[in-house]
Amino acid sequence: MEIKVDDLTGEKIAELIKEHFESMQADSLESCHALDLTGLRSPEITFWSVWDREELLGCGALKELNKTHGEIKSMRTASDHLRKGVARTLLEHIIGQAKERGYTKISLETGSSDLFKPAVHLYERLGFEYCAPFEDYTEDPNSIYMTMDLGLPNVK
Repeated sequence: MEIKVDDLTGEKIAELIKEHFESMQADSLESCHALDLTGLRSPEITFWSVWDREELLGCGALKELNKTHGEIKSMRTASDHLRKGVARTLLEHIIGQAKERGYTKISLETGSSDLFKPAVHLYERLGFEYCAPFEDYTEDPNSIYMTMDLGLPNVK
């Protein structure tokens, strides 16, 4: 697996993001927090794609909320590559990048329906803990909020 910073201009990544966005809208209804291609191109977001040669395996992003706090966004594994370790590999990469940036914590929002259970279990296994809504999120029965303390000193 090769993880690359992605500029979101390729056809394959556009298709995967479209699938992700439409799936999140259909399942999450009024609670959808997924970003489309335009939203993912924001300067505070770094977006990665995972490849096996020319085949797109998955994607994910890290949004800088402030100098010490990042948010994981748009984690998605291509349907043909579920349960092959793509999400775990990418999530470990993103956690490493957050540490390199000096973040003291990273957080995420995900859905609360059964569709999201595999993702929630992965987040739990890697050390994320449940938390209150952060940033602009609010209490929502359709959302789960999680965070990870990265164990780094809070540098000002």
